[in-house]
Amino acid sequence: MANIQSILAELIQERDRISQAIAALESLDGIDTRPSTSARQGHTVSAVARRRMAEAQRARRAREQKSSSHTKATAPRRTMSAEAIEKIRRAKKKWWKAKKAA
Repeated sequence: MANIQSILAELIQERDRISQAIAALESLDGIDTRPSTSARQGHTVSAVARRRMAEAQRARRAREQKSSSHTKATAPRRTMSAEAIEKIRRAKKKWWKAKKAA
C-alpha cells in the first residue's frame, strides 16, 4: 500500500510540473486556455441594444439591395438552334444503341 502512495505522490508532482510548463509556454505565445469572463458569466444583450442592432442590420440590407439592384444586369438567355438540338439527339440515340448492344 505504501508503494501505491509513493507512486501517486510522484504522479501528482509530475502533473504539477507539466501544468507549470504548459502555463509558461502559453504565456510566451499569448494563448490563454481559460474561458473569457463573458463566456463564464453568460453575458446577455439588452432588448434596447438588440433593437439597435436589428435596425442597423436592416439599414445595411436595404443599402445593399438598393445598390445591387441598379448594377446587376441579367445575362441574355442562350438558346440552341433546332439543328444543334437534333445533332445532340442523334448522337445520344447512337450512344444508347451502342450501350444496349454491348
